[in-house]
Amino acid sequence: MRHEGEGADVWRNASADQVAVALRDLRSRTLQVFDAYGAAGVTQVPYAPELNPPLWELGHIGWFQEYWIQRNQQRNAGTRCEGAHARPASLLPQADSWYDSSTVPHPTRWHLPILAADPCKAYLAATLEQTLGLLETAGSSDDAMYFYRLVMFHEAMHLEAAVYMAQALGVPVQSHVFTTEIIAATAVKHCATGQIFIQKQLWRLGSDDTAFAFDNELAAHEVALAAFEIDAQAVRWGQYLRYVLQTGSPLPRFVRETAGGYEHQVFGQWKVIDLEQPAVHLSQQEALAYCAYAGRRLPSEAEWECAACTQADFVWGVVWEWTSSMFNPYPGFVAHPYQDYSQPWFGTRPVLRGACIATQPVMRSPRYRNYFFAERTDIYAGFRTCALD
Repeated sequence: MRHEGEGADVWRNASADQVAVALRDLRSRTLQVFDAYGAAGVTQVPYAPELNPPLWELGHIGWFQEYWIQRNQQRNAGTRCEGAHARPASLLPQADSWYDSSTVPHPTRWHLPILAADPCKAYLAATLEQTLGLLETAGSSDDAMYFYRLVMFHEAMHLEAAVYMAQALGVPVQSHVFTTEIIAATAVKHCATGQIFIQKQLWRLGSDDTAFAFDNELAAHEVALAAFEIDAQAVRWGQYLRYVLQTGSPLPRFVRETAGGYEHQVFGQWKVIDLEQPAVHLSQQEALAYCAYAGRRLPSEAEWECAACTQADFVWGVVWEWTSSMFNPYPGFVAHPYQDYSQPWFGTRPVLRGACIATQPVMRSPRYRNYFFAERTDIYAGFRTCALD
């Protein structure tokens, strides 16, 4: 079985028309999630390193789009754009001092006099209309399309983060806002549940895409892989909860034991766990502890990517998957104009691969490198294992 977003790399070659459709769709979903916060009475959130105030997140999305499209005087230069060049003023005079994530310290975002909901939505609407207007006359070259694709991916990432926060805070969010085509998670039950053996080989790790690639995916390079055996799908709840029972390990976040079995909390509602579904909301430490119990190990990101790109029975896309690899630059790394996307985080976090139910279709790629602190449990992360060498 292939996961439903396998052809998602087409979005890295998206035309102006495709980007315009995606931007409108993503904005609709972003506002639906934000409105869910409002309906739940969650207009402010407690400070936490992994969170942002919902109104700040919303304003930042509009600011990022305006900064890299309307105000970007070199937007046709693609990755040759000088990121810090002088720009005209924002539609919103205070925008740079409120919403620039590179210069506004994270803790201060709870104390800024930012826009209220309605003016913020108006700012987002105005910047989106400007973007769509410029997109109508944009060239079709990859350089000309680079920043339009970037803001599309950026909004998809923040939409996913808003879903994580809704789950963490128990804010009800309708599942139809996650993806255009909800992953048929139940299909995982019918997939291969065994192991995949992959021969020793040289694997070309990273992206050769000349249309769009994130800077941390470049440059593609050959990695020598020894033969390895890897799970066909992520570890399931039945497997993980058996480990918890046998070792006395703590239950994962959002999980509780009941007289009849186990339940997990989904946007504030307790639901019976389907033991055939991938275990989720697990930290890397929990994944490593399970591997030690099972006599297995986590795959490297090169092993994961090789399997995802070459094996028809390799099932991915329901949960992000921890790997054993640290998020580091590939040889020859050169930061793209948005320099804070990758470079500040090298060496501090493990790599996750795959996608999850909250990942928008435009973001799904077997070569995409996600990265979070190892202790995070709010993200939709699980893992698969490999046989010990």
